[in-house]
Amino acid sequence: MTFKTLTKTLGLAAAVAGLTAVASPAARASEQEGPTPTRQEWTFAGPFGTYDRAQLQRGFKIYKEVCSNCHELRIPIRTLGQPGGPELPEDQVKALAASYTIKDGPNASGDMFDRPGRPSDYFPPPFPNPEAAATALGAAPPDMSLVAKARKYERGFPKFIFDALPVPGGMYQELGPDYIYALLHGYEKDEDPNWNAYFPGHKIAMGKPLVDGQVEYTDGTPATLDQYAKDVASFLYWASEPTLEQRKRIGFRVMAFLLILAGLMYFTKKKIWSGVAH
Repeated sequence: MTFKTLTKTLGLAAAVAGLTAVASPAARASEQEGPTPTRQEWTFAGPFGTYDRAQLQRGFKIYKEVCSNCHELRIPIRTLGQPGGPELPEDQVKALAASYTIKDGPNASGDMFDRPGRPSDYFPPPFPNPEAAATALGAAPPDMSLVAKARKYERGFPKFIFDALPVPGGMYQELGPDYIYALLHGYEKDEDPNWNAYFPGHKIAMGKPLVDGQVEYTDGTPATLDQYAKDVASFLYWASEPTLEQRKRIGFRVMAFLLILAGLMYFTKKKIWSGVAH
């Protein structure tokens, strides 16, 4: 065997070994993670997407009546009344804030005290600390708005390219809501209430939180698990990015400004060089 042949053989072996090393963890991760959630249609997806106010209000109702018993939400209560979100009336936001008891202080005597909540307060957590939550529930539940924003899935080449381009179906960033929607549908084994098809490892501390008819809607929307999942996933995504609509509007204005500026620079340059040529 010549040196050149030996080099090619070793190179091929190294390449195969490298691909195997990459593929094996990926395969193990895929097996551990479970199936990739199906993409859903969200009103806020894409460069022109906006939040559905009624859906956000229904999603907050789901969170308040069900999810808030275990999951905290790190946003100020007043955010619910601001433009771009559920846009609850001011008196409703104040009444909601006052329904919570907030520990404040110290007072003049150096003591902590309880008071009614104010719109500027953050939603109080259901447990005083993660350790207390883990003791009560077996594991400390996460802030699901963080999951809605941070959860990602690799689509591989060339699909991930289209996810970043401003084309139909592109610029897709709603993998977190897809995951939450799928997670709420993932309780597929009646004999094992903690088995979930989409949770990593398939064993989740949270039992099935929602069933058909559990939360009553007053706007005539079907009270089904599928609708609950879409509404609460939308609300949690809004909670993770309440300024999404404002950000998109600013982005469009910046792009329009840059296009106009580029056009002016082009015609200015063309006029200058045409004068030089003559």
